[in-house]
Amino acid sequence: MVNDPRRYVVIGGGLAGLASAVWLAEAGKQVTLLERRGRLGGRTHAMKVEAADDLPDNGQHVIASGYDHLFRYLTSVGTRQYVAFPQGGTLRWPGGRSTPVVTKGWGAWRTLFGAHPDASLLDRLRAARATARLGWQSLHQPDYLADLTTEQWFNRVGMPAPAREALWDWLALGLAAEPVQQESAKILADLLATGIRLGMKHRRAVTIGYPTTDLDTLYITGAQRVFEKYGVEVRHRAVARRINIDNGAVTGVTLADGSIVPADAVVCAVPNSNIGGLLDDLPEYSEIYAAADKLGVTPIVSTNLYLDRPLGTEAEFEALIGGTGVIDEVFDRQRMTGRSTDQAWLYCLTTSGAYEQIHKTNEQIIDEQMRLLRRYYPAAENAEVVQGHVVRMPKATFSQVLGTHGLRPDQRTSVPTLVLAGDWTATDWSATMESAVQSAAKAVDLLLALPSLP
Repeated sequence: MVNDPRRYVVIGGGLAGLASAVWLAEAGKQVTLLERRGRLGGRTHAMKVEAADDLPDNGQHVIASGYDHLFRYLTSVGTRQYVAFPQGGTLRWPGGRSTPVVTKGWGAWRTLFGAHPDASLLDRLRAARATARLGWQSLHQPDYLADLTTEQWFNRVGMPAPAREALWDWLALGLAAEPVQQESAKILADLLATGIRLGMKHRRAVTIGYPTTDLDTLYITGAQRVFEKYGVEVRHRAVARRINIDNGAVTGVTLADGSIVPADAVVCAVPNSNIGGLLDDLPEYSEIYAAADKLGVTPIVSTNLYLDRPLGTEAEFEALIGGTGVIDEVFDRQRMTGRSTDQAWLYCLTTSGAYEQIHKTNEQIIDEQMRLLRRYYPAAENAEVVQGHVVRMPKATFSQVLGTHGLRPDQRTSVPTLVLAGDWTATDWSATMESAVQSAAKAVDLLLALPSLP
């Protein structure tokens, strides 16, 4: 039941906006959610593939066990049960050779210290020493980290080539969506420190899981049920142009059609690429715009391949290592969701930092990905593509290259009734679902701490 006469407006129906609206509604606030598109979810949603009569995701996501705020959101919307945590994954080399990646127990140490099948005892000892240095320097960060790429940091701590090839380059790319040659070492160090602290807090190592259902079911439909329960107004095709501020307080949101949505408080939960113009009434708008521009964008390409036969995967997700230097992840949707294979087997390939691939045609990307699969999976040699589905995300997330550390703005602004949210704002994580939802938690807490009206 609404017990606060103030009008709360959330701009943006991505994960940060959904979480903000859900938690404000749970707190008894009168909430209006503005979304520029005809659907919710932002960069996280399922999409219908008519030719295959299937519902794949726009990109495959993994979920770390340390995503405390994300699990809070999933609990709020009733979908926490749709996340599973396996014992590990698989590293695969050209020709089909594979190595398990264990994320629990003593096997996790072997993964960290030398998952490469050809690693010598000396390589493993060097990897153990370098890993210890990475952990120590993440928790006690030297000043020079902000001036290094991740690759330079690996070299400085003495990480041997086999360990980098088998694990660390792949892990760094997955965490920050940037190749180690241009990724900021400070970003990776912050993420490792967060993982270590969460592991100590929960007394267990942070492990990697995955959704067992489509992203609409996981993130969106449950939120819609919450909105219906609490009377949240969702306005689709509502393009916000400017947040109106008068005498240091929010008064409303001007839309592209010239209409104004009255507001006493606003959560601005849009990507950094869409922030321009919205904050023109905010005194520090130029600094936030400059940071958003410098953070830039990173492209990701997701390819859903429907094949006429199974690949012979050994785990729900596998990393393709070595060879041409391509580091791709292959997700077996049959293992993950239990989907039927009556029509085809679905495999999702995700390419992070896809600066070259993003500009290719669908046919070129599908051909490229099939050639890749045939190099790593003998069973793919004679496989035929029943249906190929390419999802380009040129602005998948903000960029975390060298020189971007410290740019992410805080959720708090100089106007108490205006807060920011989104994965690009300052959180303990990088461009992840957890970062988006943690930013929402911080933004909502700021608004809930405002003095009550008399």
